[in-house]
Amino acid sequence: MPTELLRVEDRISFVYLERAVVHRDENAITSTDEDGTVHIPAAGIGCLLLGPGTRISHAAIALLGDCGVSVVWAGEKGVRLYAHGSSIAKNNHLLVQQARLVSNTRSRLRVARHMYQMRFPGEDVSRLSMHQLRGREGVRVRRIYAAEARRVGLKWSGRNYKPGQIDASNPVNQALTAANAALYGIVHSVISGLGCSPGLGFVHSGTSRSFVYDIADLYKAETSIPASFDAAASGDESLTTSVRRRLRDSVVETRLLERCAHDLYRLFSPEQAEHDTQAERNEDSLHLWGEDGSVPAGRSYGTEP
Repeated sequence: MPTELLRVEDRISFVYLERAVVHRDENAITSTDEDGTVHIPAAGIGCLLLGPGTRISHAAIALLGDCGVSVVWAGEKGVRLYAHGSSIAKNNHLLVQQARLVSNTRSRLRVARHMYQMRFPGEDVSRLSMHQLRGREGVRVRRIYAAEARRVGLKWSGRNYKPGQIDASNPVNQALTAANAALYGIVHSVISGLGCSPGLGFVHSGTSRSFVYDIADLYKAETSIPASFDAAASGDESLTTSVRRRLRDSVVETRLLERCAHDLYRLFSPEQAEHDTQAERNEDSLHLWGEDGSVPAGRSYGTEP
């Protein structure tokens, strides 16, 4: 039942599987590969990333759907998203608010500034244009990259990634690509889990995951970027596995899922963020829209013969 499910911010951030067969065993999914079988509680996952070589049964997908887990079919090393499954959301309250805010230039700019304000605490960005905000953000990110390179003792010559050619870049850039892809999956699961649209972005636009990129950018400086530089400097045999593990640790330490859910409410519905309850999230009341307000669905409103 929906009321028995864990809130999205209380779940494990993500699980990545590849070259395995995924099935169901009661209320858990199982992953079987050459090393054996692992049981994973379905209701405790935020996002399941299925990499190359995975096969999943109908029973497993049905369980994950009932539990509101975002299932993502990813590319090699988890760096591309091909498709995703359903979410835990039972109503469209936040989605309606998101659509309203993004459809008006003034409110869209206000939300975009709010997201930039979160990256520049203690500074007033309320009068800056989007052009000015983008410039300041670019400087901030370049400084973070340079500082992380000095911290781990690696040479850094800038972010370089060619879509579909992850192995063509240096280890740090490979790690950043893999870590960001996993972070996008985590953020996507929270956005979908709360019923928002991944495609209605305020800073980014033009793709089906514009809002995912908006929100993920709020947390890269403390999650995917440090994890990537640490993984690249570690010399671990599997770079992408190492960076995903480090990212997972960072997500837990920073309480990312809880913060992400709260930040979404702050952006779209500040008053509800203070008294949000599981019952309100699970409210599923179908109505018919009209100019004079909503009316109950499931009735015939025609003139009776």
